[in-house]
Amino acid sequence: MSLLWGIGLQIAALLKTGGTSGLWWAEDLASFNRDEKDNWKWTMMIMQPPEASGQLVQSAIASVQDKKGLPGLKGIRFERFKEGRCAQTMHIGPFSAEGPTIQRVHDFISSRSALRGKHHEVYLSDIRKAAADKWKTIIRQPME
Repeated sequence: MSLLWGIGLQIAALLKTGGTSGLWWAEDLASFNRDEKDNWKWTMMIMQPPEASGQLVQSAIASVQDKKGLPGLKGIRFERFKEGRCAQTMHIGPFSAEGPTIQRVHDFISSRSALRGKHHEVYLSDIRKAAADKWKTIIRQPME
């Protein structure tokens, strides 16, 4: 996350950026549960404004590399993300308590359509400053 925040702060100095969000998934959907988190894959994102360019992001990456030399910068990429139709709800509380909220979203989708795509969380709270029971997270799941 320090990589992403370092680059995001470089860009935010010039343009207003969005918050942090994450895509979470497992190759085997059966292992996408709290007991098998070691099998999960993830992508963390910071939404960029339309005027942000690949060149601006590359410049921010170079600046972070020069200042901090953080490993993993080669994994940073700038791309468009289109999710399509989704169901979502707000979860308030620690990440470890998201299970029932996620299940409600999945049940809602199952009653109307089918799940597709990756589990998406939009983080609205600064977890460094807020108590865990106050964390706000949008739980989003793409659907057919």
